[in-house]
Amino acid sequence: MNGPAKAGWAFLDWEGPIAVAHRGGAAEQPENTMAAFAASVSLGYHYVETDVHATADGELLVFHDHTLDRVTDMTGEIATMPYAALRDARVGGAPIPRLEDLLGAWPDLRVHIDAKHLQAAAPLVAAIDRTAAHDRVCIGAFSDRTVAALRRLSRGRICTWMGRAEILSLRLASLGLPAPRSVAGCTQVPVRQGRLPLLDRRFVATAHRRGVGVHAWTINDRPEMERLLGLGVDAILSDRPTLLKQVLMERGQWT
Repeated sequence: MNGPAKAGWAFLDWEGPIAVAHRGGAAEQPENTMAAFAASVSLGYHYVETDVHATADGELLVFHDHTLDRVTDMTGEIATMPYAALRDARVGGAPIPRLEDLLGAWPDLRVHIDAKHLQAAAPLVAAIDRTAAHDRVCIGAFSDRTVAALRRLSRGRICTWMGRAEILSLRLASLGLPAPRSVAGCTQVPVRQGRLPLLDRRFVATAHRRGVGVHAWTINDRPEMERLLGLGVDAILSDRPTLLKQVLMERGQWT
């Protein structure tokens, strides 16, 4: 990472800015499908981002929404349905992957994982334990309760990213106000929160002084990619992995 790496987190050990295919590259392939992840890997990506939901019987699926309605040919809320009822759901003609399918398909692929609800925390840590993927994942959520649960369950063995309260604390610190430090290895942040700018030079500099990587999402246009790379962000998450790779190659920063 550009700034000082958080000591001990192998996930963050990378030379130069990290290119992350958001949901596997959602603008170029059906999101969060094995085809999307495969396409990003074929482009040379070593990092992808995904989301997980737990089914009613505790199976962990790679999926963003709480319901099936937007991107599949079925309807219903994932958390209320057993895995057997979801096997036939299709996203762009493909089944919904399990997290263990993704972790097992590419043993060297590093994966940012967003736990979309508290009930996913325990199955997520259990899946990482079963696949021994501790050093190649970073887990988190924007829910502070879910982040706390992930840290408690993983007992400090897995890199985590910041919840909302920690992001707010980091922003306050960047404005010169007293704010507590975090055990997070990195933070996933948008350019702005509502109308308030968030990702600026002070925010990045403060994060780096605290040993925290700044991972910007979801960045899909060239000028914003260029601006953020100029600020020294440590990673960019994009739905357009082909464009992000092109920008980094032109800057001599594609690794």
